[in-house]
Amino acid sequence: MAEPAARALDRALVDHIGVAGAGAWGTALALVAARAGRRVTLRARRPEQAAALARERENRLHLPGVSLPEAIEIAASAEALAGVDALLLAVPAQHLRGTAEALAGALPTDCPLVICAKGIEQGSGLAMSEVLAAVLPGRPLAALSGPTFAAEVARDLPAAASLACPDGALGAALVEALGGPRFRPYRSDDLVGVELGGAVKNVIAIACGITAGRRLGDNARAALITRGLAEIARLGQARGADPATFMGLSGLGDLTLTCTAGQSRNYSFGLALGQGLTVEEAQERARGVVEGRSTAGAVAGLGRALGIEMPITA
Repeated sequence: MAEPAARALDRALVDHIGVAGAGAWGTALALVAARAGRRVTLRARRPEQAAALARERENRLHLPGVSLPEAIEIAASAEALAGVDALLLAVPAQHLRGTAEALAGALPTDCPLVICAKGIEQGSGLAMSEVLAAVLPGRPLAALSGPTFAAEVARDLPAAASLACPDGALGAALVEALGGPRFRPYRSDDLVGVELGGAVKNVIAIACGITAGRRLGDNARAALITRGLAEIARLGQARGADPATFMGLSGLGDLTLTCTAGQSRNYSFGLALGQGLTVEEAQERARGVVEGRSTAGAVAGLGRALGIEMPITA
């Protein structure tokens, strides 16, 4: 009989959600939290962007036509996040370190951090959780990853994702705080596996886009998805992940979506490359961050360091 009371207490502890990053994904996650009845503070890095969001109640650049309810407070300062019960970090993977450094002085030392970026840091080869452990040590960590296009989540279309957290009680509280009728997080304790699945699938998606751009057929794409999943699993197991994780939402689910949908920036980037565009031209066409472009070299280096065969990534 104690379980319902304990769960109610956990939900109360995660009532105010902060979101760092006001791009498409950060804005969509702010909407998810607001729909779940949470108080939300969405922090935009640039003051002019924060002012436009607050004035227009719409992210016209990234999510035109989607209204932002008044329950979402818009801010530009790091100090606006000082009182949140949990912080969702929805900035590009290669910007996570800089964002964490900017927030270091404002966040309490016990504030849970939820990684919503998918990538491996260039240069260091660190996963996002390792970056945060170095810059913001001591904070409880979680990762949210899965087959979730921001535009669909923002429009309240059905979606599901993995929410990995080594702390079971915190993980349950975060699932309760973000979950709703149209957005369902599934709790996992495999932080390593969920992070790696989300990062490496972007690299495989570029390869699938190249295949489509060169008109090599659906058979080739299916082979790349299958063998790409094998690469992800080999790397994950070498890093101590649970192999079962890669058959779930943050593995097979996210890989399938990103490798088959035109909405995917990584797939579209690869498509442009396969059609003969240069890297710079393909990036310009993508009109946004292509996480797999930065992650590919870092993942290949990680594979080499661990002695893991990753021919598609290489």
